[in-house]
Parts: sequence; C-alpha cells; structure tokens
Amino acid sequence: MKRIICFFLVVLPIWSKGQTLTQTVRGAVVDIDSKSPLIGVTVIVAGTDPMIGAVTDHNGEFRIPRVPAGRITLQLSYIGYESQVLPNIVVNSGKEVVLDLEMQESAIKMDEIVITANKNKGEAINDMAIVSARSISAEETNRYAGGFNDPSRIMSNFAGITSTQDGSNDIIVRGNSPKYMQWRLEGVQITNPNHFADQSAVSGAVSTLNNNLLATSDFYTGAFSPEYGNALSGVYDVKLRPGNNEKFESVFGFGLLGTDLTLEGPFRKGYNGSYLVNYRYSTASLISQMGLVDVEGGVPKFQDAAFKVVLPTSKLGDFSLFGLGGLSGFSFEDVTPDVWQTPGNRFMQENLKEDFEKDSHLLNLGLSHHFTINSNSFLSTTLSYSSEGIRDKVYERGIVKKYDSEGSFLRDSVISKTLNFKSKLNKSSYRGDVTYHTKLNANHKIQIGAKYAFFQYSFSQSKLDDVIADRFTLIDLDEGISTVSSFISWQYRMNENITLVSGIHNMNVLLNNKTTFEPRVAVRWRVSPVSTIQVGYGKHSIMESVHNYFAKVKQPDGSIIEPNKELDLLKAHHYVIGYENRINTNLRAKVEMYYQDLYDLPVENNNTSYYSTINEGLDFRYVALVNKGTGKNYGVEITLEKFFKRGYYYIINGALYESKYKALDGVERNTRYNGNYLVNILMGKEFTGLGKKENQTLAFNGKVFLGGGKKIIPLLRDEQGNLAVDPANDQYWDYSKAYENDIEDVYQIILSVSYKWNRPGATHELYLNLDNLTNTKGKLSEYYDEGKPGSVGYVTQFGFFPNLMYRVYF
Repeated sequence: MKRIICFFLVVLPIWSKGQTLTQTVRGAVVDIDSKSPLIGVTVIVAGTDPMIGAVTDHNGEFRIPRVPAGRITLQLSYIGYESQVLPNIVVNSGKEVVLDLEMQESAIKMDEIVITANKNKGEAINDMAIVSARSISAEETNRYAGGFNDPSRIMSNFAGITSTQDGSNDIIVRGNSPKYMQWRLEGVQITNPNHFADQSAVSGAVSTLNNNLLATSDFYTGAFSPEYGNALSGVYDVKLRPGNNEKFESVFGFGLLGTDLTLEGPFRKGYNGSYLVNYRYSTASLISQMGLVDVEGGVPKFQDAAFKVVLPTSKLGDFSLFGLGGLSGFSFEDVTPDVWQTPGNRFMQENLKEDFEKDSHLLNLGLSHHFTINSNSFLSTTLSYSSEGIRDKVYERGIVKKYDSEGSFLRDSVISKTLNFKSKLNKSSYRGDVTYHTKLNANHKIQIGAKYAFFQYSFSQSKLDDVIADRFTLIDLDEGISTVSSFISWQYRMNENITLVSGIHNMNVLLNNKTTFEPRVAVRWRVSPVSTIQVGYGKHSIMESVHNYFAKVKQPDGSIIEPNKELDLLKAHHYVIGYENRINTNLRAKVEMYYQDLYDLPVENNNTSYYSTINEGLDFRYVALVNKGTGKNYGVEITLEKFFKRGYYYIINGALYESKYKALDGVERNTRYNGNYLVNILMGKEFTGLGKKENQTLAFNGKVFLGGGKKIIPLLRDEQGNLAVDPANDQYWDYSKAYENDIEDVYQIILSVSYKWNRPGATHELYLNLDNLTNTKGKLSEYYDEGKPGSVGYVTQFGFFPNLMYRVYF
C-alpha cells in the first residue's frame, strides 16, 4: 500500500497557470430512421455568451472549437425535425469530444420549426423500444458509485434489477434467473462477458467491458421489441464508441483492480476511418509477479482487450470490425462456499478438504456492414464469432488429525490428494444476420430481419463414484446446434403524442425442430406535455442451457439414457403498463407494473420433485426433464430521478415483486431469486471551478441499497430447530422446504470520491470507491461445517472493498 501511495504522490501534477482550457466538440447528425446525414442542423452550446455553435455540412458533420472544459449542454434544431437537448456532455482538456447524434423527423409537418418534443433523458436509444427500456450513458457509468469501471454493475442501480450480493456480476431482472439475460455487443449476441464465469453462463466477478470504450447503451427489462429473441429476463445492448478519426489520443489507468491503456486515432489524414483499442491486466497479479506482494493461496489473475475499427467507403458502405476477449484463472486451497461454490456436498465432510482450480477464456469478434440503399432505406449486415471456454477441477485431500501423547491437537495431515470433479466446456458460436430498414414517411418505419446461428459445444463433466471408487461421466457431448430466427417490426407514429410499435418474432431450433411465433405490441401515449403512458405485451422464449439437452441419466438398472433431446423452449407472456411524469426538465417520476406468465418450464419428470432448471446454479442436476412447469413474476417499480443539473443528482427507486414457480409436485414455491423487495438511493454532488485557474473538479457519489436475500434450500433440522444432517449418508438439505425463505435481508452502503484536474493537453483523474463501506456481511446461504459455531457456515455478502484508480487522458 505504501508503494501505491508513493506512486500517486509522484504523478500528482503541479497546478498550471495557463490560459482558460478549451477543447473541440465535433460530430455528425443523421436521421434516426434512415441514417442519412442531415445538412444544416444548428448545434449550439447552451448558455454561452457570446453564443458558441455550428451548422452541419453536406456530410452532416459539425465542429465547435474552443469549448471551455467542464459540462455542457448541446441544443440541436432543424426544420421538420423534433429538437434535441443533450445535457451533461463532459468536456476534458485532454480529449476531444466526438459525438454521433440522431434526430427524429416530426410526424406533423410545419412551415417553421416550433416543435419542442425533445427526446427525454433516460429514454432508450432504440426508438423501437418504448416500454421497460432505458439508456445508460458512459458518463453515468463513470459517475455512479459502485461501478468499479464495470458497466454490468451499474444496472443494479435501477428499479427491478439486483445482484446476488456475493461479489459476482449476476444481473437479476424482476426475479428471473441471470442465465436468461442476453448480452449483446454492437447489436450482436455475445458470451457472458465476465471473467471467472460459471458453466451455466452466469456469475463472474469482473467484467471484460470497459467504460473507456462505451457509447450510450440500452437495457431492456421486459416486453422486448420484435428484433430481440432468445431472451426471457433482460437484454443489455452494449455499444462501443468509434475512435477519434482526426487525432491520436490515449487514456492510461492504474488501479487496485486493473491497469489499462486505451489508444485511438485515425488511419491517415483525410480518411474518416478510425481505430479504438483497450488492453487491461489485473493489477494484483501484476504486483504479485513483481514480488511486491505475496498472497497465500495465490492471486486471481485476468487480462482482457477490446477494440473497434471503423472503415467507411465511398461506394460500398461503412464497415466496422469489433472484438472483446479475456483470460482469467485462479487456484484456491481449502475452498468453501464462502470463498467459491464447488459442485456437490463433499466439502462438508469432516475428513475431506477441497482445492479448486478454474481457468476461463472468452472471445467475441464481429464484422458489421451498413449500406445506404436510398435516402430512406439502408441494409445492415453482421457476421460474428464467439468462443467461450471454462475448465474446473476440484481436488479432494484426505485429512487425518494428528494429536500429541497428551491428546492435544497438533495439525491436519494430508494422506491423499485426488481429482474428484472435472469439467471442461468449449463453446463456439457462428452468427450471421441481416436487417432491412426503411422509412416510408415520417409516420411509418419498418424493419425486417433474419438471423442464423450455429453453436458447436464440447462439454464433459465427470466425478468420482463414491460406491465403486470409479469415475462417472455426468455429461460428454460434442454436438452442433443451429437456430434460425426472423422478425418484422412496424413503427407507426400516429402523431407527435402517440407511437405504436408492433411485430412478430419467429425462432426455430433445428436440433429438435421446435418453433415459436411471438407477437409483440407496445404503445406510448403522451397524454400531456409532461405525462406519458406506456403499455406493452410480448411473447418471449429461450433455449435452456445446452447441457440439459444432452444430460446422461443413470437408471436403476445401471443403464444410461439421454431423455432430454426433445426439450422445448421456455416461454413467457410479458405484460407491462407504466406511467411517467416529467415534473420538470430534470426531474421525473415513473411507475411501472408488470406480469410475466411463464410456461413450458423444464422440471424434473417426477411428481414428488421440487426441481426446475430456472433455479439452476453451478451445481447441475442431470435428471429427466419435461416442459410442464409454470411460473409467474409480477411486481411494481417506482422511480424518482433528478437528472444531473446544477452540480447534483439523485435517484430513489424501489420495487415490490414476487417470483414463483411450480414443478410436478404441484407446490407453488419462490424461485431462488425472489428477493420480494429492493430499494436504491443514489446521490451525488460535483464541485467545479476549484483551484487558482478554476480547472479542478471534486465529486462525491453515494449509494444505499436495501433488499431481500436469495431464497435458499435450508439444512435439515428437527422440529425443535436443531441441526439434523447425516454426513455418513450424504443427507444435508431439506428439499421439502426448498426456497421457502431467505436467511436475512441485506443492505449495503457505497461511497466514491473523484478529483479531476485539467491541464493543457491532458486531464488527470483520481478516483476512490469504497464498496460496502460498513463491511456488512449479511447471510446469503448456509452450509454444514463442523468447525463453525453450531456446525453451520454461511455464505455472506462480499465485504468492504476499496478501489483506488488514477487516470490520465492525453
């Protein structure tokens, strides 16, 4: 720690005494529907005197030089189009601001520009998504407390979305399993983008996504628009910004979590193409390799990289290459669930200890092409490749306790070390999709798309058989699965106040010829200049995790069968109604109610079983499944949000919700992700104009979270509440009480402080995030451990964690 403090003292600059610091703000403005450049758009920096601004040229591009560093608001106006107001654009002296902007043609033609129906703050960028959707900007992901430079953690700040509170990056949307989340990059479905992910495509502790590369992205929580398929919970559509196509720029960051470098710039002068690339390495692993710190048991290590290359042409359209990849791994000794979950119950046996090794990788590559057909139509095509690999090994160490001659305990002695559980997953995905966009007029827009995906799975799992002391294969597959989907979406803007989006999504699984037709419809009605009602319905479906289709199930006679090849898609009807009131330009209140009717859920083919795959975690169950389960998620979400203005903001939101399911035993149970309620309180204050040259900014951001814990399967207890486990016969869990209750509610307080100073040619920023400030360790689940008080151990919240980071933009 002393070395780190010395480092920051060395890099802190001497305050400059130069002239007022400025930067260039530039970009392009296009029609939101046709993507055609708009010529003659007036772009003004609000509140400047004398007025600073520009007008777009024949390419739709504008340039505003010498904009003072700080926060600015841009105002866009254009005859026949709805005006735009873009607040909270951060201008740093060390980096140009390059913006890609869109404007909506007015549904009502007027001779002069008097239209003031601005796109509201927080609305989704995708104008086909008008319910249960919001945008999240790169500025917000940097500002909100608890982000850790990690976009996935930001989502838990919003109503109806939470995480497991154990330090993982799970995103739980309205009580749905995080494995039913769909991650997208540049409009293409990708792997779970988290390091240390589990084989059910959930969890992971550190995201490979980096705020330095992000553009404003969209997040959807239900009743998705017709283009989105194979998703049941939520959709996070992450966008990467293009690199600067006029000058070279870079960002260097050094923090306790990771050290990274971002580079961007043009390929040559006069060409609008650009590159953007980022590489990051685990700081803890780096320091350990340098010999500065020695951590017993080893240090988790990771590294990741991402890039985007933009290649415009004069006649063939615009091409874009993008990618995201990562490597991670660790080795833990004496692992228990409060460190990391391992399969099975062997860790609870007194004479055994477990060591756990994990290695993982992920890679996502894509090539997209945008071709303008005419002034109202364009074609977008994408080819992509994804790869994911996860290797888990659980070793058992037999333990004999050594005592001295007087019977006093001396030490544990290892008598054997054996590989018990072994798992290896390699998954490759090849995708291609094409979408035709056309604007018939200002009132009507149509999208038609088709997608093909081929998945190649190589997955093996085995463990020792306790009875015959031999290795038993749980699953061993090397299979290819193809899916074909298509959609058509129609947007009808009846007038400036009423918008209808409707369409249908079709999905086909070629493995077993399962097909769905999914109607979608949504209406947004602006009742008054400040009040809006949104209503939406959608049918949605998703494939279950592939290992369930190829599960090997042992029969009483010892034979092995694969009973799940004909497993159908999980399905749900989503109903949403919401009301939003824009109390003023910077303050909104929103209420949204939803109901999700789930059916065709895979459940164990046993009328006494509680088991459904919607509760599946790392500990897989290989059983015969049938699509006869049902479920429901319903709730209400309330948000009061004061957008950043005059140096401060706040968000207060809460949700009351239920998440239930029924297996073949007919008992309605909570899902494991039913937390019942959550409350978020976020606030922040920024002090600008500090220092002799007024070039420094100090910001404080905080968050308070309250919520219910995950529902658990408890340990066996008798009627008096005394522990009644039977380790000799592997009897630990009371399945009759599966998911009845959690252990306790959880809460968390997060505080972050940032200090930024602008200098000629560079911007410096020092950032400190204090996660779980009070070191609260609420109990999340329990397990049997003779060495713990009462022989019960607990998995708890991730404790206090500070993250210090220094960045320089130049």
